[in-house]
Amino acid sequence: MMERRLPIIESGKELSLGCGGAPSMSPLEKRKSMRKRLPPWFRTSLPTGISQERYNNTKSKVVSHGLNTVCEEARCPNVHDCWGRGTATFMVAGDVCTRGCRFCAVGTVKSPPSLNDKEPRELAEAVSKMGLSYAVITVVNRDDLPDGGAKHYRDCIDEIADRSPGVGIELLCSDLDGNLEALEELLDEIPLRVFAHNVECIPRLDGLVRDRRASFDQSLSILSAAKEIRPDLMTKTSLMVGLGETDEEIEEALILIRKAGVDIITLGQYLQPSSRHLPVDRFPEPHIFADWDRKARELGFKAVASGPLVRSSYRAGLLWDEAMGGEPVVTRDSTGSAVSHLSSRNKIAEVEV
Repeated sequence: MMERRLPIIESGKELSLGCGGAPSMSPLEKRKSMRKRLPPWFRTSLPTGISQERYNNTKSKVVSHGLNTVCEEARCPNVHDCWGRGTATFMVAGDVCTRGCRFCAVGTVKSPPSLNDKEPRELAEAVSKMGLSYAVITVVNRDDLPDGGAKHYRDCIDEIADRSPGVGIELLCSDLDGNLEALEELLDEIPLRVFAHNVECIPRLDGLVRDRRASFDQSLSILSAAKEIRPDLMTKTSLMVGLGETDEEIEEALILIRKAGVDIITLGQYLQPSSRHLPVDRFPEPHIFADWDRKARELGFKAVASGPLVRSSYRAGLLWDEAMGGEPVVTRDSTGSAVSHLSSRNKIAEVEV
């Protein structure tokens, strides 16, 4: 039987780079790859006191369970903040991806190791022992698997729900290579609160930033299809800035995302993981992120997190609360860093599969 594919939502803007995918860096790009100095609003404090104890405790649990974390693999700037609040992002299906996006610090390989069928149980045990109220499961691309990894992701979610029925669960999914049947099987009666998938960048930059198998249009298609399959779920996506886009293109992308029925949006600053990755084009000031926050709310998004240090799963449970009618989550302190006045409300972990 012929496999059903997702219809692609056309955004109307593309960067033509031929069929070879992301181009190699030119000498000019290599010179530009010298990292820019971070602006003052990126200064953060190391945890002390109780926060230091929580940081050490979280790190201890990660080590004792033999888990990899996306906090470390993706070099997240919020690792001290999150671990200091007793939260972590676990990567349990290896530490490599089948795609090679030029913004991402996670390693790339064509043929990853086979999935470990014990991982869903081990993951659920870790979530239970950490006493979480909300868990985010994020996934690397698994193009080596016929279903893109959908069954494994579902097994992880079902195991968490069976062991800890009170835990809210969010899935940050891949595009499953546009496989509609895999998406339907994944979402059918699955105990989720939020289905998330990241568009990553504005449409014009797809060919420069993302793997050739990914696109803004396909990302919108899977988000739209997920909403049709499970209208009861909140849908969510994330945009990075500082990759060469304009302010106007960010606003145009927000309009396209909202038209696709997405409920929750996060916007954050791209940071170059290494000299092999794309250089940072710019550092928008905090007031620009505040403008995007207001614009997104005007467009009808139910929850918004917009700030230099915001990442796609940052304080995700609080964003879900906001989408369900709670207070706005993210504000900016005097340095422009993203903070939350609801941070003590939930104990949250983000889990990467």
